[in-house]
Amino acid sequence: MIPFNNLNPIYDMLRDEMNEAVQRVLRSGWYILGPEVEAFEAEFAAYHGGGYTVSVANGTDAIELALKAYDIGRGDEVITVSHTAQPTVNAIEQTGATPVLVEVLEDTYTISPAAVEAAITPQTKAIIPVHLYGQTADMTALKQLADKHSLILVEDCAQSHGAKHHGALAGTMGHIAAFSFYPTKNLGAFGDGGAIFTHDANIAARLKRLRNYGQASTYHYVEKGVNSRLDEMQAAILRVRLAHLDEHNTNRQAIAQIYNTALEGVTRPYTAPNHEHVYHLYVIRYPHRDKLMQQLQEQGISTKIHYPAPVHLQQPHIDTFGTTDLPLTKRITEEIVSLPLYIGMKSQDAETVADAVNRIVAGLAQA
Repeated sequence: MIPFNNLNPIYDMLRDEMNEAVQRVLRSGWYILGPEVEAFEAEFAAYHGGGYTVSVANGTDAIELALKAYDIGRGDEVITVSHTAQPTVNAIEQTGATPVLVEVLEDTYTISPAAVEAAITPQTKAIIPVHLYGQTADMTALKQLADKHSLILVEDCAQSHGAKHHGALAGTMGHIAAFSFYPTKNLGAFGDGGAIFTHDANIAARLKRLRNYGQASTYHYVEKGVNSRLDEMQAAILRVRLAHLDEHNTNRQAIAQIYNTALEGVTRPYTAPNHEHVYHLYVIRYPHRDKLMQQLQEQGISTKIHYPAPVHLQQPHIDTFGTTDLPLTKRITEEIVSLPLYIGMKSQDAETVADAVNRIVAGLAQA
């Protein structure tokens, strides 16, 4: 059996550091918004070249609070993609704002700047590019659009920890960025977690209030907020993981290169010029995707689809987006499949997967 994902090797590699971090928190007797959170926030900001990190409970909250920090809500429109995990759109809706879903680019599957520009109205207040599968969107073009139309650019970095665009790290190019630390992410906690990164000290200060009921100081509330806090245990674990992020991304890239070299008869991931892909997922396209997945499963190779249906065609949103027509997005979701890729995956397992894909594709071509 070759699993789609396996988190055990990460713990095996970092066992001593992880255990020490957990014991440090347990000995401290401080479990919420303490020294581990403060240290992680400082280290995460430093990794991104300076600025401010505000940790929160999860990536969905990170997007919602990033929008609320700029007073985006009811009556406003936020442009994003339908080819994303549903939480991106849920977070917009939780602010009261209206999501406007647009097409992606066929090569990178990230948001189309031309589609964004066509969707801008007087009600548009923000753009949320989703940096998908480990590659950033075209931030050069999106920044120009945001500046031209005075829009807030919110980077959804849930799948792009450490990715780069023209040498700039994901999360540093917009006005504000949202990160998820779900365990399967490139930078994953051992539970839920998220963070918001910004270069604006005033926005960071507001976010710290918003994540903690709107408190300016203990039991002194200055606005309505929520309970969205990263706990000390996850912060301590993330500090260990952050120190190894670049090393682990290099490991992902090495596995991806095996696939890139060996795979035939399928559309492999495309890395746009001046981008560094960190392969949160290795996603191929093949017109007979379901047959490919079935035969791989019969050979003990697990795969997944990210994502099997776009948001506008998912049950909770059909009524809301009933008139939305995104033919390219729909076609992509009918053809994509994610192959196994995880930290610590053996090279020979990647070679086995590639060989199986090639044999299946060749057989289907002759059928």
